Amino acid sequence: MSSGETPEQSQRASARQQDKARNLYAPAMRYFSMVAESGSIRAASRELNVAASAVNRQILWLEESLGLQLFERVGRRLRLSQAGETLLAHVKRTYSDFDATVAQLDALKGLRRGTVSIASVESFSETLLPDLVTTFRNRYPGIHVSVTVTSSQEAALLVEAAEADVGFTFDPPVTSSLTVAFHQDYQIGALMAPGHPLAAEEMLSLSECLQYPVVLPARGLSIRSRLESVMSRLSSTPRTYVEANSLRFLRALAKGENVIGFQTLIGIEEDLKAGHLVFRPLKDRPLQEDRLSIVTSSLRALALAPGMFFNHAVMLLNDHHRNVVAKKAT
Repeated sequence: MSSGETPEQSQRASARQQDKARNLYAPAMRYFSMVAESGSIRAASRELNVAASAVNRQILWLEESLGLQLFERVGRRLRLSQAGETLLAHVKRTYSDFDATVAQLDALKGLRRGTVSIASVESFSETLLPDLVTTFRNRYPGIHVSVTVTSSQEAALLVEAAEADVGFTFDPPVTSSLTVAFHQDYQIGALMAPGHPLAAEEMLSLSECLQYPVVLPARGLSIRSRLESVMSRLSSTPRTYVEANSLRFLRALAKGENVIGFQTLIGIEEDLKAGHLVFRPLKDRPLQEDRLSIVTSSLRALALAPGMFFNHAVMLLNDHHRNVVAKKAT
């Protein structure tokens, strides 16, 4: 404590220093590092597979948290300020030391203990998440994995509240406390039995679907919000419908009744392969895409086990996306 400084002032200064340390190791630092290397927000967003607005928001939040300007604009490019140069050097040293430590630990004995808490939407939990958890546990059998299956909104809230390390959700809210660490877009389509009158169509509009009984996802599910944004512009309303907070129930109803459900391709692979359901893309905007995102907290760094799980998840999703694209091309 410096001379003339009260204990309360010293305590507040220490708390501010701890807050800065947490900022330095937050996921936003990865965005900062990529912007510094690429020289622009847009280039960094392409490398990170994250929206440019999200990258820019994290950089602004980081500068505000540190109370320093990290970049200077020179033409169309961003150049590091003196503070930015200092911070980048620290990041490189920290990442290098961390990577070396992890490699040594992994090589000597593997990752034998730790916990990973996951919050996931239902559709992702039915097909992709089991494969992801299984392959991760095969590699790290000592890691305890906890999974909560919930709605899109609740999955994001669990990550924000530090009740989950990693969240798999669609269209997460825009907030400075969440980092969209990875995302992929999936088209929303109409699900129906092969014998449904609209099953012969290659692509449908929502208004065409609403001429038949439909089952709608409950509020709180991301697809419902997108459907409502289109329905509000239509003169027609659902003739008769069921509302459900379970996509599995939605699919079961579409199989056994003459109704139409709505979902992305995630979670319906087996039903499509078996011929129980058909998927017809919807051509209305914004139903062209539903954004699957991996979210983490921007206020705290991932521990070793969740960090390894996150890297494993990104690798698996990239492989899955490449396979989907390859199947479409053939």
